[in-house]
Amino acid sequence: MGVNGISEIGLSAPQPVLDVGVTGHRSRHPVFSANSEAIAATLADLLGAIERIVSETGPSSAPARLHSLLAYGADMMAVGAATARGWPVAAPLPFGSRLNLAINAQPTNLADMERLLAGAEPQEPEVAQRAAEIRQGGAQVGIFELAEQDAAVEGLYRSHLGDPAEPAAQQAFYALCSDRAAMAARVMIEHSDLLIGIWDGETRGAIGGTRHTIEAALDLGVPVVWIDARQPAGWRVLRAAEELAGIARREALERDEAGLRAVIGDALLPSGDSWQRARGFERWRPRSNPLLQAYRQIETLFGEPWQRPFRSLTQRYETPEAIVQGSAAPLLAAAAALPDGDPAIPDRIAAGVLKPFAWTDGLSTWLADAYRGSMVLSFFLSAFAIVGGIAYLPVATVDQKWAFALFEFALLAAIIGIFFMGKRLRWHQRWFAMRRVAEYFRHAPIMLLLGAARSTGRWPRGSGGNWPEWYARHALRAIGLPQMRVTAPFLRAALELMRDHHVEPQRRYHLAKARRLHRAQHNLDRLSESLFVLAVLSVASYLLIELGAALGWLPHHLPHDVAKAFTFVGVLLPTLGGAFAGVHYFGDFERFAGISEVTAEKLGDVAVRIAILLDAPDADISYASVSALAHAIDEIVVDEIENWQSVFGGKHITVPV
Repeated sequence: MGVNGISEIGLSAPQPVLDVGVTGHRSRHPVFSANSEAIAATLADLLGAIERIVSETGPSSAPARLHSLLAYGADMMAVGAATARGWPVAAPLPFGSRLNLAINAQPTNLADMERLLAGAEPQEPEVAQRAAEIRQGGAQVGIFELAEQDAAVEGLYRSHLGDPAEPAAQQAFYALCSDRAAMAARVMIEHSDLLIGIWDGETRGAIGGTRHTIEAALDLGVPVVWIDARQPAGWRVLRAAEELAGIARREALERDEAGLRAVIGDALLPSGDSWQRARGFERWRPRSNPLLQAYRQIETLFGEPWQRPFRSLTQRYETPEAIVQGSAAPLLAAAAALPDGDPAIPDRIAAGVLKPFAWTDGLSTWLADAYRGSMVLSFFLSAFAIVGGIAYLPVATVDQKWAFALFEFALLAAIIGIFFMGKRLRWHQRWFAMRRVAEYFRHAPIMLLLGAARSTGRWPRGSGGNWPEWYARHALRAIGLPQMRVTAPFLRAALELMRDHHVEPQRRYHLAKARRLHRAQHNLDRLSESLFVLAVLSVASYLLIELGAALGWLPHHLPHDVAKAFTFVGVLLPTLGGAFAGVHYFGDFERFAGISEVTAEKLGDVAVRIAILLDAPDADISYASVSALAHAIDEIVVDEIENWQSVFGGKHITVPV
């Protein structure tokens, strides 16, 4: 196949890059200012250790990538150290670039602030120096500007600098800046495998400050490498927010290279050996196998009774080459039409997300047919083996029984063959893995267009290895942050894209699926009950014949004449009923319908929230609220995966006994 993200035999290995975030004190902090040279030396040593461990851990297209908010202080120090090593840098800014410069250059008067906003040089030499360093650093990095509230921030900034003695203006400005910094820090954390925190262990700061960012990272499962700004000779790896308790009273830090190596290994290497097996084992199949469609045939036959019951269910899977011009074309067109969006992101999504999605979606559908279809087929083969074994009674003699026994043996052998093939080919485990990858990719375009991501510590963890999550995380990280300016028109268009290309289509899909599965469950129950009732009636009829013959009401030889036929029917009906009951138990149609109903209900709630935002004025639509909705959908996707996999998790390929 040879397209980006896949190969002829399977998924191509991603190029994992270690994503490193940084937070720390600003230049005005007294501890940072007093120890800046020592902090710089330790930071450079830490980046060197990261680079060395990454190269020892495994191949990578780049040693690491830094994420920084470009605040003047520790952030800019880290950017300088990273770019000196050739690391790419991505910068999620709390404001638009020009306003960010005007704030972080720390002007003390309104005139210099106006000059910075206009692109001119400020008069104060220190402010001019800071502005020059920020411009130089920003010119070397990819910028993601959260600019949708710049007008409000700029207005408060003018009020604050115009009357610095007025506490209300100062408080309003700093409160909004803290919220913006916290949102940009959240974006940075979501895109980081670890966070470097340069902090004195004491200063609590405001929301969006260094301690708050460190705590937010730990809460999201992102490890923090802490450099103590008071004694910056070493570093320590923190993994839980509880470790911040009493941290200021601890002794000088040693260089925790073992902890750092463990963090990098967790980030860059998948657990278990399933990934290597998946890479070499899977191959593309253009269509479903008619011999493996028993489960879908049951679902269609009993869930869609008004449709042509035995129509062909063969599916042709959309190829990775076709999806961009096929089912994904409307989504990509909407993504390309986003106002102020990054024009390169739609093409990256097409190559790095949608094509692998088509491959994993088609393969997981085929594997689902193989696993579920073979199990349903085994239930009926078992029933037919029993029925076939005694079918000689009404139609043949004992001397001819061998042919029926041979038929029974062939069906039992087929069941055993299905069992061993399913076990050896691991249909169950492979279906789970590929479906997880496909579902992670299904919603990913929404997140990527917004610059949002599922944080490292929030990915699900399975007992059989985490390669699907590892693959999806690194494949999505490879797209990177958009280089763009987030504006209110962009957010409004993104909300519409989110609603029209994911929320509503998925909601309709789950509602239809729930209705179909409820009907299948109901009709299977009715059929099983009917077969049981008929079995009871059959046995009762034979007993009545025996009674009638004993009382002389019926010919004396009649019970003997019909005994074999009634024996056959007495076995046939409950055996078929048992087979349908087995399919009913295995398929768990009602539980799956319930999962889809809950998913549809959650998506309906998100649709209502989107409608509320779309009715609001542009000034009230924030990146925080829109990205929160994207994350809510992401949680719904993951919850649905975990729920349906919990249903089938223990139902491995087995013989139907």
